Amino acid sequence: MKKGMVETVCGPVPASELGKTLIHEHFVFGYPGFQGDVTLGPLRFEEALEAGIAVAQKMMAHGIQTVVDPTPNDCGRNPELLRRISEATGLNIICATGYYYEGEGATPYFKFRRLLGTAEEEIYDMFMAEITNGIAGTGIKPGVIKLASSKNQITEYEKMFFRAAARVQKETGIVIITHTQEGTMGPEQAAYLLEHGAVPQKIVIGHMCGNTDPEYHKKTLQYGVYIAFDRFGLQGMVGAPTDEERIRTLLVLLREGFADKIMLAHDTVNIWLGRPLQLPEPFATMTKNWHVEHVFEHIIPILTKEGVTEEQLEQMFLKNPAALFA
Repeated sequence: MKKGMVETVCGPVPASELGKTLIHEHFVFGYPGFQGDVTLGPLRFEEALEAGIAVAQKMMAHGIQTVVDPTPNDCGRNPELLRRISEATGLNIICATGYYYEGEGATPYFKFRRLLGTAEEEIYDMFMAEITNGIAGTGIKPGVIKLASSKNQITEYEKMFFRAAARVQKETGIVIITHTQEGTMGPEQAAYLLEHGAVPQKIVIGHMCGNTDPEYHKKTLQYGVYIAFDRFGLQGMVGAPTDEERIRTLLVLLREGFADKIMLAHDTVNIWLGRPLQLPEPFATMTKNWHVEHVFEHIIPILTKEGVTEEQLEQMFLKNPAALFA
């Protein structure tokens, strides 16, 4: 990969041309185990493609030119579907190689291989093969590695992926995007990745808006990494705070000059693998704004009213992603 280029599902593009970017959205996602429920919850590819195209068009209506879909390998990542969506709409889509955190990931495979003493090297080989040759014969190459840790800890299982990813990043320069469970372990993720040779300018610590203490964010930012306020609209579930709390925390950081280290998104799941998701009350009401237009329709107007400038918004949506992938 040439310097300054980033892999999308339709091939490499200059990082300088990514444009307005959402750093964390899932076109498709399934909790491991969905593969066993295919009789009642099969993937209807053409229906999923139609739904994905509609979601992409909603993003593009707000000027979005690029979206990162960091769906892990074990949660139903579908690069072929993403490529079809991208071809149909012109939206740049960056997909991932990576595995989810221990509590909700597909752990038995690499746990078994860890007993054999081969897992960490095999994880490294998997990342390298997909980054250099493409995913499963598709030729589609991931533009990020997705990592994830548990609430209040990075487990020994998860550390294998962190170490392998840091090693791969040293060799390829690929971006690392993480999942922090309930806004915990941000500083620890950054420290562990840097300890193993990763560079902070190519790391985004995700779901940091799960924590509403500005000092926690500043402690993470001291490592030189980017952070993502990327779950707007997701409230009251998986330990997520309210949007009002997120906004208050974000405003503190922006007023203290951290716009050049923050990116925004929703972490939406737009197509659930397995049977369709139907949330019971009160969760359905609390997440009614969990969609890809929410930041633009509801959050940015509040930020603007509170004094956030167009320059700061451009920094978070355009300049930071361009610098991250450059």
